[in-house]
Amino acid sequence: MDQVMRRRREALFLFFLLPGIAMSSWVTRTPDIRDRLEVTTGQMGLVLFGLSLGSMTGILCSGHLVSRFGTRPVTAWGTGLVIVGMVTISAGSLTASVPVVMAGLCLFGAGIGSGDVAVNVDAADVERITGVTTMPTLHGCFSLGTVIGAGAGMAVTAIGVPVHWHLAAVTLISVVIFWYAIRSVPSGTGLGTPTQAEEGATRSRPKVWKDRRLILIGGIVLAMALAEGSANDWLPLLMVDGHDLDAALGSLVYAGFAAAMTLGRFTGSFFLERFGRTSVVRASAVSGALGLLLVIFSDNVVLAGAAVLFWGLGASLGFPVALSAAGDSGPEQTARVSLVATIGYVAFLVGPPGLGFLGDHFGLRSAMLVVLLFVASAVLLAPAVDTHRRSTVAKSVHENESDGSRNW
Repeated sequence: MDQVMRRRREALFLFFLLPGIAMSSWVTRTPDIRDRLEVTTGQMGLVLFGLSLGSMTGILCSGHLVSRFGTRPVTAWGTGLVIVGMVTISAGSLTASVPVVMAGLCLFGAGIGSGDVAVNVDAADVERITGVTTMPTLHGCFSLGTVIGAGAGMAVTAIGVPVHWHLAAVTLISVVIFWYAIRSVPSGTGLGTPTQAEEGATRSRPKVWKDRRLILIGGIVLAMALAEGSANDWLPLLMVDGHDLDAALGSLVYAGFAAAMTLGRFTGSFFLERFGRTSVVRASAVSGALGLLLVIFSDNVVLAGAAVLFWGLGASLGFPVALSAAGDSGPEQTARVSLVATIGYVAFLVGPPGLGFLGDHFGLRSAMLVVLLFVASAVLLAPAVDTHRRSTVAKSVHENESDGSRNW
């Protein structure tokens, strides 16, 4: 691998690490921001809706933007929105303004949503050129970023650093990473003809929706995205309000969740090769359900905190494995992956305000029963990700038809 390609891969690692750091920096300070804004749990759910709305908008627009402009400008725009969003959230915390914080979260989510698609397209191009698997490590870098951000968030919370100064420091670090990394991302990757792509997606969508296996895979993604997203949005507050921890220890528990996610993603390839997709997804769902069960029903704060590790391990592989399965489930790979990814983002869109509403009326621990039910359902849906056999049969049929044509 030449030096140019090596620097390009390093840039992609940084573009996954950066949003992980930024996301966990915000998450670890949610108890302080909630108190600063003087809002209820239900109202905090509406504030978090800004993040979900921005993420969904970014995801839905990103494919068209990449096809029209390429991955480099979309990555730059997305990262720029993340940075502007962090500045806005910091200003909203300083002024105790709910609309400003919500607007900052919307910008932040739009940046992460659009940039995520762009860097994944660029990573797929790197894999095609080098023949080296890159995707699992990239997603591991995002989780590693959440560990770094959560650890730093826990430290500054413990010593009483105001939220706005903390987020301002994260913004400065993000600017430095962005300036260094963007120079190594080439222009032109991902360019296409948006009109043809949109027409193709429109024609294929009815066929994709009729695929029962794909809808079941979408159910797995929905459950696992809800497991991950609910922790990202609510875990520190859940431990503070539901288990009477202080804000610093709540951040520590979230750091444990992020560390478990990182471990699961960096080691996931080994288990997938050894045991297959179905077993891994089923074991992940069992682990996530066990962790949630203990967090919800255990009154022992040490046991509940340790159970978060099972929650994190369980949530780590479901989303990426299901997306891979969607791509292997039949023809029109882009439409299939897009559909399943969109289903997953529904969890990020509906989850925060929904759980906040339930938490306001029944408490956050009781609200997490909804997440537990979805994750438990993934145990039953797990066989849907076993698409290798289906792909092999389809390939054999195609080869036989080709041989028959040649013989004729």
